[in-house]
Amino acid sequence: MGIHRLNHAVLYVSDLERSVAFYRDVLGFRRVPMTPEGFRGAAFLQAPDSTNDHDLGLFEIGAAAGASQAGRATVGLYHLAWELDTLDELSATAERLAAAGALVGASDHGTTKSLYGRDPDGLEFEIVWIVPAELLDDAALAARTRIGRLDLDRERQRYGGQTRGGVGISVPV
Repeated sequence: MGIHRLNHAVLYVSDLERSVAFYRDVLGFRRVPMTPEGFRGAAFLQAPDSTNDHDLGLFEIGAAAGASQAGRATVGLYHLAWELDTLDELSATAERLAAAGALVGASDHGTTKSLYGRDPDGLEFEIVWIVPAELLDDAALAARTRIGRLDLDRERQRYGGQTRGGVGISVPV
């Protein structure tokens, strides 16, 4: 089986337009006109630099919907992770998430630098920059076994704010 990437994810949301606005205004997704005729309560979104026909499907189930109990009381998906190209983009995303009250964490995983956010329904997601293969060193590789505090300014000084992440790992050379 030759799976090579995630094409899209589908989320159930309580308020479709509120969720569309969040993913559009905070993360830069755009709405893709592909909702079947006569079908209400769904939206399909594409990430800014994606080559997928859509990356996120949102299906409204209404305001009476309870919060997800995945990981607390039920099995289920913990989060989705989206990759950015540069640490400057990661820093700008941190600012947008914080301004929206949606930034819930930031971690240094050695080879990845991660932000964690929650959408209006409390569904968690990760935004990540991956150290390019040519810049991996023993310290970064050893740090994969711990979760450290992310210092974006230090990482930008170390790797460069405009260094393209993931090259040789998630992005072909």
